[in-house]
Amino acid sequence: MDMLMTLAALATAMFMGINIGGNNAAASMGAAYGAKARTKNQAIFLIAVFSLLGAVLNGGDVIKTLGGGIVPGNTMTLVAAIIAIAAASISLFIGNWLKVPISSSQAAVGAVVGIGIFYGVLDTKLLSYIVVWWIATPILSFILAYIAGKYIHPQVLVWLVDHESEAQIRKIIGMLLTVTGCYVAYSAGANNVANAVGPFVGAGLLDPTNGAILGGLTLGVGALLIGGRVLQTVGDDIAEICEIRAVFVEFISAAIVHIASIAGVPVALGQIVPAAVIGIGCAKTGIATVKSKTVKRIIVMWVVSPLIASSLAYATIRLMS
Repeated sequence: MDMLMTLAALATAMFMGINIGGNNAAASMGAAYGAKARTKNQAIFLIAVFSLLGAVLNGGDVIKTLGGGIVPGNTMTLVAAIIAIAAASISLFIGNWLKVPISSSQAAVGAVVGIGIFYGVLDTKLLSYIVVWWIATPILSFILAYIAGKYIHPQVLVWLVDHESEAQIRKIIGMLLTVTGCYVAYSAGANNVANAVGPFVGAGLLDPTNGAILGGLTLGVGALLIGGRVLQTVGDDIAEICEIRAVFVEFISAAIVHIASIAGVPVALGQIVPAAVIGIGCAKTGIATVKSKTVKRIIVMWVVSPLIASSLAYATIRLMS
């Protein structure tokens, strides 16, 4: 029985990690692929490598938060951990099925909160701290991207035109898109690995180091197995946007997620990146950009996705107890 539970836990973690890795592909290297700076195979390989590096080198603090911060580790049983990850996975699946953006971090936190509510043990102070980050990071991403689009982008564009040939400009932009894409993959690996393995670390099945390695590997496998399809769709869309602006969007998003990872806070890459895109779009076309249906769906799912995961986790563990 114990062996079956362990296998079920590992399978759940791997399934979650593969889905996260596949979805992160578009955010990480969509711009570089869309701009023809990298082929699909090159882009996917870089995503896999840097997601793994981010998870192993910088993912431990977020794993500890999800594994034993929100709900004490001695409360998180193996069954509860499996339920939490499964609930988060279902929440992600629902979001994908409805074609709306959804955050794996918010789904994972919501599921852990559902477990904590059932046991009556929840660090509300830490949870409030995380929610503040969820609100602040997209706003910060929007502001920084707006400033970059309004004031820095024109200066960079003028300098490039004055000093470099068209061929050299394309080469420079391609290199920058690859570097910032790798940085996004690294930051996403560091922050999102906890969503796949955090509760299992809290349950004592894995230690933080082994959890980071397993989670990082599954994120990489996810990028390799299912990242290509998402990469192509989003990459072709992003290619219509100015590539220099894409560099700013990727760097700003990656830096914010990286800082959050150092602070041990799971944040929503799927909301930070669109916020940067909206910010840099507003710098060019005005505030009308914010009125799109996509933005409204992002805001709705910001609220709904953790509630779905939390409700599923709570209901399931209540039925099994």
